[in-house]
Amino acid sequence: MAKTRKTPKTALVTGASSGMGKTIALRLIRDGYTVYVAARSVDRMQDLAAQGARPLKLDVSKDDDIRAAVDQILAETGGVDVLVNNAGFGLYGPIEEIGLDEARYQFEVNMFGPARLTQLLVPAMRAKGAGTIVNITSMGGKVYTLLGAWYHATKHALEGWSDSLRLELAPFGIRVVIIEPGLIETGFGDVAGRGVVERFGDGTYGQTARAVARITEQSYGHGRGTAPEVVANVVSRAIRSRHPRTRYVVGRYAGLMIGIRKWFGDRAFDRMIMSQMG
Repeated sequence: MAKTRKTPKTALVTGASSGMGKTIALRLIRDGYTVYVAARSVDRMQDLAAQGARPLKLDVSKDDDIRAAVDQILAETGGVDVLVNNAGFGLYGPIEEIGLDEARYQFEVNMFGPARLTQLLVPAMRAKGAGTIVNITSMGGKVYTLLGAWYHATKHALEGWSDSLRLELAPFGIRVVIIEPGLIETGFGDVAGRGVVERFGDGTYGQTARAVARITEQSYGHGRGTAPEVVANVVSRAIRSRHPRTRYVVGRYAGLMIGIRKWFGDRAFDRMIMSQMG
């Protein structure tokens, strides 16, 4: 009797035009998934398309884009087995000087976009009684840095939201996994450091802005961080595990920074952060 061929599982990875998202998508393609990749720029995902991915134009801050992407996935595959909420960016600058419209946009991309995608894709997972949602937060969801208030606020929010989501979806066989990357070799450091100096380097918080940029530029690049492939491997392992952890701390400084905050307290963590500003 001929063996029946198993239908490949389907995954959606957001923020797949560069960095961790692109690397996670490549790993899931190698793992045998049918992978939808989503980002604002489809052109920057043509290399993934050449590997068999299905690109989607998606700005996670726009509900129409989210609905269109989900409708296409549901029509073509009936839903996803794995959702990797990776899209995000870091808004850095003084709380006093960043407009609330910008702050709201930070939340739209880093928090409400993943939430909306999850809302629309969960029903199909629930109908199958299975699925995995992977939310890429950051060590910045457990710690804090100077001038990063709005970025950290979104990542702290995504952490708490993910914990509640995990409890709600467990009875339906859907797992929720949090990945907390540390210093990963992507373009994050260059963009954050350069932007904060260009916008705030000559103002009231100029000295702090220049110090933060200097530390950021020293920390990222030059082989000091962890390769994004390490994060992709962790995502792959978590998805394949029968009993994944609720959280995976991965990448340089992540465990150290989270540990210092947890075990030594806020005041000691404050002193450590401020000691780097000199």
